[in-house]
Amino acid sequence: MKPYFLFPYWWRYLGWSLVVLHVPLSILGRAHGMVSVMDNGPGSHGLFTGEHLFFISTALLMTAGLFLVAFAKEKIEDEQIWQVRLDSLRWAIYVNYLILITSLVFIEDVGHILELNLWVPLIFFIIRFRWVIFRLNRSLSREGDHEK
Repeated sequence: MKPYFLFPYWWRYLGWSLVVLHVPLSILGRAHGMVSVMDNGPGSHGLFTGEHLFFISTALLMTAGLFLVAFAKEKIEDEQIWQVRLDSLRWAIYVNYLILITSLVFIEDVGHILELNLWVPLIFFIIRFRWVIFRLNRSLSREGDHEK
């Protein structure tokens, strides 16, 4: 199999730290009135206002963290991991477009659709990929227990 570019394994931890850092920053920003520009909050009519820059920086922090978590190598990369990765990516795209189309039809606020479209594929990919890897590891450990 041709090796494709993935981030080193330890970058996953950097990604999780960025995701975890995003949560308190967003909560703190919303508490101090630096709401998302997409919420049509106070002072959100300019491109380079403090609110907009805060929203962009926290959104990029979350996106970069999720991207690093999703596309970091596993300790052991083999063909089965590649297949699980590809299948999870396919399902993430399916789910993303289902949510996107549903949102376009039923939601009037376009800003929330942008945030959904930015993070849902990565979040769903990570959840599905980890779940399938967990199930594979569990079935392998059960097979190992039966052999003893």
